[in-house]
Amino acid sequence: MLAAMPTPPEPPGRERGDACPGALRLHAADDGALARVRLPGGLLTVRQASALADAADDLGDARLDLTSRGNVQLRGLADGCGAALGARLREAGLLPSDRHDRIRNVAASPLSGLDGKGFSDIRPWVRELDRLLCASDDLTDLSGRFLFGLDDGRGDITALAPDVTLIAADAGRQALLCFGPGPDALRVAARDAPRAAVLAAREFLAVLRQSGGKAWRVRELAPGLRPRPERLAARLAAAGIGSAPVPRAALPLGSPPAPGALQGPDGRWAVSVAAPLGRFSSAQWRLLARTAGRDGDGELRVTPWRGVVVPGLTAPVAAARLAALAEAGLVTSAASPWHGAGSCTGRPGCVKSLADVRADATASLKAARSGSAGTLPVYWSGCERRCGHPGGRWVDVLATGDGYRIAVRREAEDETVTAPAVTTVTTAAGLADAVTAARDARPDAHPTETTSAGGPRG
Repeated sequence: MLAAMPTPPEPPGRERGDACPGALRLHAADDGALARVRLPGGLLTVRQASALADAADDLGDARLDLTSRGNVQLRGLADGCGAALGARLREAGLLPSDRHDRIRNVAASPLSGLDGKGFSDIRPWVRELDRLLCASDDLTDLSGRFLFGLDDGRGDITALAPDVTLIAADAGRQALLCFGPGPDALRVAARDAPRAAVLAAREFLAVLRQSGGKAWRVRELAPGLRPRPERLAARLAAAGIGSAPVPRAALPLGSPPAPGALQGPDGRWAVSVAAPLGRFSSAQWRLLARTAGRDGDGELRVTPWRGVVVPGLTAPVAAARLAALAEAGLVTSAASPWHGAGSCTGRPGCVKSLADVRADATASLKAARSGSAGTLPVYWSGCERRCGHPGGRWVDVLATGDGYRIAVRREAEDETVTAPAVTTVTTAAGLADAVTAARDARPDAHPTETTSAGGPRG
C-alpha cells in the first residue's frame, strides 16, 4: 500500500472550473462556437483529415486552426451543430470516447522514425497511451489542459514542459518518466512506458484529492505538494512495473521541424509545412491530405508548432509537392518571416482581445524582410491571457489597448526578460523591425521592451 501523504497548506488553486473546450463541449466565441478536436501525437489518416475539412466547410468558417499542442480547432460553428459534429468525428475515428474527449492531450515528436534521429519510433506509445486513457474512467477528472509528452530523445517535446513526459532512451529499450518540472526521473522499460504515464496521472489526481487542491497542471502545485518520485515508484511497483530513480535527462531543448523537404535514412522523404499564423484554409488542408494519400504513406502528422509533416514521398515528388504547397500560400522555408510566427484569434472573434492581432501580425510579417525570421518564435496576443502561446522562450507581442509591448518570455522560468529602454513604433514596418530585433536576441541578451503607440491595425 502507498503511504498516507501528509496534508500541507492549501496550494494556490483555480477559482473556477476548467472550461477548456473540446469536440463536444463547444466554446461560445464572438465569431460563433469553437470546437477543439484532440489528435493524440498529431497523427491523422487521410480519411480523418478529409473529415475535418468537410466539417470546417459544412459546419464552420472553412478554416482549420492548429493549436500549440498539435490539436485542431474549428471556428464559426453554428449554434446547435454539436450533435452533427460529434457524429462526423465518431464516424472518422476522431472521437473514440465521448467521456475522455478533453483529456486526450498527447504531444509527440513529429519526426520520430522519419529522419534517423531520436532513439525509437514512438508512435506505438502514442496509440497505446490513447487506448489506456480512453479505458480509464478515473482519469476523466484530469483538466483539459493536462499534457502528456512523448519525446523520442531529441528533446523537442521536452521543451514544451509537459505534465507527464516519456523520453525514449537506451536505443529505445528504456524510457525516462518525468513528472512535471522536478529534477528527478524514473527509468522504466519501454514496454511499460504508456502504462507508467497513466499511473503518473493517477498520482497527480491522488495529490489533488488528498490536498484539496484545484490545480490543472503539475507545475501549478505548490513545491511541497508536487508528487515525489518515491511515491510514484511505489505506485508503479504496485502495478508490477519496475523503476529506478535517475537524474532528469540533460537533453538539449530540441527544435521544431523546419519547413521544407526532409530526407530519411531509408531514402524516403517528408515535407514539412506550416500555416500562416497557424490557420489553414480548407483548400490548403485538402491539398495536404491529397499529397499524403497520393504520394505519401497515407499519414499526416500535426505538430505542436502549428505545422504538418507528410511522410513517405520520393525525392522528386517531395520537391514538386513542396513547390505546390508554397504556391498555395503555406510556409515552406525557414527563411520566411512567417516561420515560427503565431497569434491568438484576437478581434473580432474574441471579446477579450484589445486588438485585431491577426491583421496586425499579418501587416508586420508582410513588411518584414525575407530571411529575417530570426531564431526565436514570435506570438501576438490580444490580452494578458496569451491564449495558445508557445512554450519555452519566445517573443511576446502583447496588445495593450494603446499599441503593442514586445518582450522575450521564458515560460519554464515564469519570467519576462526585458530591458528598461522603451521605443515607440507607429508603423507596420517599424513594428516588423522591432519584432525582428527581438527574434534575433541572444539567449543571454535582454531585448528591448517596445511599445507600438497606436500601431498598425491592419
